[in-house]
Amino acid sequence: MKVVIQRVSEASVKVDGAIVGAIQAGLLVLLGIHNEDTLEDIQWISNKLVQLRIFEDADGVMNQSVQEIGGSILLISQFTLYAATKKGNRPSYIAAAKPEIAIPIYEQMIVQLTKDLGKPIATGQFGADMKVALLNDGPVTIIIDSKNKE
Repeated sequence: MKVVIQRVSEASVKVDGAIVGAIQAGLLVLLGIHNEDTLEDIQWISNKLVQLRIFEDADGVMNQSVQEIGGSILLISQFTLYAATKKGNRPSYIAAAKPEIAIPIYEQMIVQLTKDLGKPIATGQFGADMKVALLNDGPVTIIIDSKNKE
């Protein structure tokens, strides 16, 4: 499982011109699901997202988590995070989980993040053509891969 995390002042996602998810201060999370992801990957990534200290404290030091600031999370599925670009110019997505595997994992990630954050999260729509808007705060952008947790 791979995530691209962006600390945002605000973010939203539209499907067919209608906003389906929006947040104020918090994290925009782009989620790539790998063929071999498990419940352990979901739990590890969720815990990391909720506890990652990338928000400034009173001294201006990145020392607080999204949970500590009462922030929100917008979760967007993005299979292209598993693009293989080594050969040729057309990316291969063979490592990205197919929808029949990815959808249940994505749905479980929503449940886990809601539980860990202590409030509902905002989401996009799996498999839809989404238009994502954000105001990156910092900018702060971090990439985490559950396969590199050791």
